[in-house]
Amino acid sequence: MMTVVTTTRLRPGGEDEWDTAVRNRFESARDRPGWVSGQLLTPTEEPHTRVIVGTWQSRDDWEAWHHDPAFLEQRSTLERLEERSRTEWFEVVADARRG
Repeated sequence: MMTVVTTTRLRPGGEDEWDTAVRNRFESARDRPGWVSGQLLTPTEEPHTRVIVGTWQSRDDWEAWHHDPAFLEQRSTLERLEERSRTEWFEVVADARRG
């Protein structure tokens, strides 16, 4: 499995719209091949920063989702509300969940 972590600084005032767009992206990913999970986080001391943690079976699965027309449409909304963004990839060494 691979986990992708994207840290984004938002333009002030666009947080609610951006959060809604990411929630919609999560819904569109739910039925995609290879999707495992996703989280949207915000640091308690940085209200304009968001961190997306997405886990996929493979990076190829994630990249295929990024070519989906619905994803590309949502992407334009996100980019309009962002100041800057950084993405990092991690190989999952261990995974623990309840249940």
